Parts: sequence; structure tokens; C-alpha cells
Amino acid sequence: MLHRAEGKAVLYFIFLTAGITLGLIFGGKVVQQYAPQWLIERLLPERSVDSPETSAAPSKVTAPPAQRQTDDALTASRSNAIVASTQAVAPCVVGVVVTQIQMVRSPYYSNDFFDFFFGPDMQPRYRQVESIGSGFVIRSDGMVLTNFHVVQNAAQLYVNFSDGRRFEGRIVGFDERADLAVIAVKGEKLPTVRFGDAEHAMIGEWAIAIGNPFLNFINDAHPTVTVGVVSALDRNFAPSEGVYYQGMIQTDAAINPGNSGGPLVNALGEVIGINTFIYTGSNNAKGSIGIGFAIPINRARRVAEEIITYGKRRQVWTGISVQDLNRAVALALGYEGLDGVAVVGVQPGSPGARAGLRTGDIIRRMGNRTIVSHLDIDGFFLDYFVGDTIRMGVLRKGKKVDVALTLSEYRARE
Repeated sequence: MLHRAEGKAVLYFIFLTAGITLGLIFGGKVVQQYAPQWLIERLLPERSVDSPETSAAPSKVTAPPAQRQTDDALTASRSNAIVASTQAVAPCVVGVVVTQIQMVRSPYYSNDFFDFFFGPDMQPRYRQVESIGSGFVIRSDGMVLTNFHVVQNAAQLYVNFSDGRRFEGRIVGFDERADLAVIAVKGEKLPTVRFGDAEHAMIGEWAIAIGNPFLNFINDAHPTVTVGVVSALDRNFAPSEGVYYQGMIQTDAAINPGNSGGPLVNALGEVIGINTFIYTGSNNAKGSIGIGFAIPINRARRVAEEIITYGKRRQVWTGISVQDLNRAVALALGYEGLDGVAVVGVQPGSPGARAGLRTGDIIRRMGNRTIVSHLDIDGFFLDYFVGDTIRMGVLRKGKKVDVALTLSEYRARE
């Protein structure tokens, strides 16, 4: 009887131990799930609900310190000056969509009545052509600067911003000789570019071309960015169809159709030029080969101010006539060289007369430019405006004379 009692006691003890153990296990789980935080911390101080062992949320893997340092360095290198400059200027760049009216002569169309009287080639026929270009905001009230050839013969034009806004634009004025124009849109508090100084541009520094090539093709107004360097400065070209490209900035940043009128930017985020044209080496090649040219921003800013103020670029007047030197003319003037131009006429009361210029004077220098022939003068006045004073180096009867010529506005005689 005693042995049976002892056996039952052992059995009870086993069940009691098992029950306590299970109770502790399942009770701890219940406490962790339902009990308040203060009770959990008192009952189970060595384990927290937020610990990796008890939390159901996956733990975050922490990268080794060396890997974190490498990632930070790469991130810092990605956010460089080019990225910062692009982010600053891109919101100010717009796409310009122009509808032009062009006259065409089609060999497949004829009108018997008019052809009989005027001939088939005498009838003007017209078509609408859509072209694209770029520009950038120079004033928060909606003034946009671009190339003249972008808006030339425009019957209608629209200006597209990268944020999706689209405005109808009007041409405020233009300077065909400088290939510049100003467009106005009815916007308020528009983002504007920050101007640099093209005189301080350096050959070899970063150059960023921003514009909207193939805007209609990709149907996206966000500008495209290409990067290169300033390849050369003060590039001059012979006049072409009344346009003078003088003092141009050369760059190898890719400029493609639709980039015309967009800004050329330095690494500081400053606009130093207006992307204008490229050289491809062939009439059949249309894409960029790394030889592009931009109008210096110093000139463009003054032209824009002139157009906004007066609605046009006022024509300057000197009142003098010049001709190139040849051996006979030089000897007649007592001059042994052939560089420079001879003054052959001075209008009474003109700026030239007020400056003291005389017939027979030889002009050898204007401003900082050495004058060799009249070709050096043709594009000279691109950077001078009504009211500006030009310092001139003149040779008069073998003696050097300094002359200060103040430009006036040309007014046709009635």
C-alpha cells in the first residue's frame, strides 16, 4: 500500500512539473503578446518585445562600416557640380514650338487658268511647317531669350515648360544680324537663369548644353543635357545671309536640332552662351560631331535689354565711310602699310564729325580689335549700342591720334 502511494506521488510530481513548465512557456508568450509593456519589463526583464528574438518584424541588416563609407563616397561623387548646375538651370529652359508659313513650288500641282497667264512657276503656294527650338527664361514676368532663326517667319508659337505648363508666346522683337530674339509669355514668378560672364570663360572648363532636341519626337518637355568643355573662344565667321557670328564660344558638348536657343552653362550654374549652330563638315551630315558654337551671353543680355525696352535693336550710326587700303591709296596718304581702313567720307553733324574724324584718316584699331580690313568692322558693332563710346586708334598724316566716337541712333532722312 505504501509503494502505491509513493508511485502516485511521483506521478503527481511529474504532472505538476510538466504543468508548471508548460505554463511558464505559454504564459510567457501570452504575456509578451497581450500584457502592457511595463508588466513585460517587470516579469521578463532580460527579454524585450522589441528584441530581434521576440519581434515578428524582420531585422535590418547593417552594412559593415567600410561598405558604408564607400557608398557615402560614391553618393557624394554622383552629386557633383554638373548635377547641381543642371538642377539649377533646367527648370528655366523651355521648348519652343513654332508654326511657320513657307512658300513652296510643287511640280505636281497646277492651275490651268493661272498657269495660262502667269506660268506654273509664278504662282505662290504655301504650307504650314512646324519646327522646334529652345529658349530660357531671363525675367520672371515671362521674357524668354532664344535665337532669331528659331522664331523666324513664325505664324504661331508655343512655349513648353518642363513642369507641363504650355503658354502661347508672342515675339517682342529680334535682332536678325545677331541671331537673337525675345519671346513673351503670360507667366508669373517664373524661374530665371543666373547669368555668367563670357569674358571670364576658360578654354578647357566644363560646358553644359541644355535644350529640347526632338521635342515633338519624344513628346517630353524635360530638357536634355549634354556635357563637354569650352573648346575655343572668340571664333569669328564670315557673314552669312546678313547674320554675323563674331566672338563665338566653341564647345564639344553635343548640340543637335532643337538645341538652338538653349543655354550653354558653366560648372557654377551660370549661363555663358546661347547654343546656336554646329559644324558637321558636310551638307548631308546633320548630327553633332563635337563642333558647336554659342553666342556669348554678354552680347545676348544687352540685345535682350534693348529689345525689351525699345521693341527692337536700334541701329547705330557713325556717319563715316571707309574703304580698304591698296598700295596706291596708302602711298597717297603717306602710309607704308596695308593694314587698316581709310576714311573716305564724314557726314557733317554725324558722330564721326563730332569725334573729329577727317577724310584721309587711317583707322587701325577700334576698341580692343585690330582693324585690317572692312571685314573686321562689319561684325564689330554687334557688341556696341546706341550711346556707347568707342576708343579708336587713328593714323593721321603719319601721326597717331586717339579718337573717342560716341554712337547715335540712325534715323533715315525724310
